[in-house]
Amino acid sequence: MTGPLTEVLDGQREADLQRAARALLKEPLLTADGPYADAFRLVRRHAAELREWFERNTGWTLRTDADAARLRKTPGTLTDATHAARETGRAALPFTRRRYVLLCLTLAALERGESQVALGRLAEQVVLAAADPELVAAGITFTLERRDERLDLAAVVRLLLRLGVLRRVAGDEEAYVSGAGDVLYDVRRRVLAGMPATRRGPSMIEAQDFGERLAEMTSQTALDSDELRFRAIRWKLTRLLLDDPVLYYDDLADDELAYLTRQRGFLTARISELTGLVAEVRAEGIAMVDPLDDLTDVRMPEQGTHGHITLLLAGHLARADEPVESAELASLVRELALEHGGFWSKSAREPGAEPELVEQALEKLVALGLVRRTDHGVVPRPALARYAVDEPVVREPGTARGSAASPRTTAQDER
Repeated sequence: MTGPLTEVLDGQREADLQRAARALLKEPLLTADGPYADAFRLVRRHAAELREWFERNTGWTLRTDADAARLRKTPGTLTDATHAARETGRAALPFTRRRYVLLCLTLAALERGESQVALGRLAEQVVLAAADPELVAAGITFTLERRDERLDLAAVVRLLLRLGVLRRVAGDEEAYVSGAGDVLYDVRRRVLAGMPATRRGPSMIEAQDFGERLAEMTSQTALDSDELRFRAIRWKLTRLLLDDPVLYYDDLADDELAYLTRQRGFLTARISELTGLVAEVRAEGIAMVDPLDDLTDVRMPEQGTHGHITLLLAGHLARADEPVESAELASLVRELALEHGGFWSKSAREPGAEPELVEQALEKLVALGLVRRTDHGVVPRPALARYAVDEPVVREPGTARGSAASPRTTAQDER
């Protein structure tokens, strides 16, 4: 028997399941006492349904216990380096290659260490690990004697604090960086154990080429039947739709495009049901748009100087018929500063700031799948058309008034 109460309870359950799924997509590692403790409890409550959905549709495994929930995600595109980890704070700078190496060395040191560790002692262990001949041969060295290296280690530790791998007991990282003190941490070993997301451990991989190593670490079982091949395609397409701002048809292999053509409605409906994302289907591809503007690490449009410059450059690039060189964009920024500089930060108006401003804007546009960099310059991608602006319209006296420059399409946030 069904009734109003049953419908309300079913609606609440579906809403909670959706909130739990969105929390995992946003933060694949949730802890019981972290900043997303409420989301962690929802994930624990709906763990069975979430585990079944992710394993069936993406091939991602979900592990939950009393301390943490870990969704082991594998990206649909292994070579996309535009969504790096970021340090906490206002700067939120993306992790560099050196910081990623430090992160791996730090995790290895923590795995071999005790339940508590001081940052100074951790630094010593990292320096010892960095002396490995293979790392030295690759040009990677750490002494942690320089301030910039200590800053990098502090950024790594703050990331692990945010993830819940470490818990600060006493001290602060700034004291370590300046050489005025140390920091003591608890190491949460069960959370630490859930950090790796690969199907095979890196130490088990014999390939030397970086791309081959990534492929082997994330490879599935032998795809020796149509069922397994279709499953692998379904996993890849669902991963792309969940994680990437835009899935372009031109980026797919022939068998992947054929599968998507047949199963597009099913794939997008399943994602929408679980996450609340809405499929925007165009001739060039599909974007799963988030009405809540929450499942993203890069936003556009965005307030502030950099957001304004990015939007202005996007409008310029959307009208480009051929590749645009960075130098041309820097020249454009100089011109735009004359008109809009009063609204920009002082540093953005400094002579010579243009190349860095262009670089920051392009990093965002590339990460959102709106432009592509080539040897000949920056090339707009189809989704950038939504940021195009019409040329000014000169109206005769007495005609209806309107905007001189109005967007062709509503500028929605890309995921």
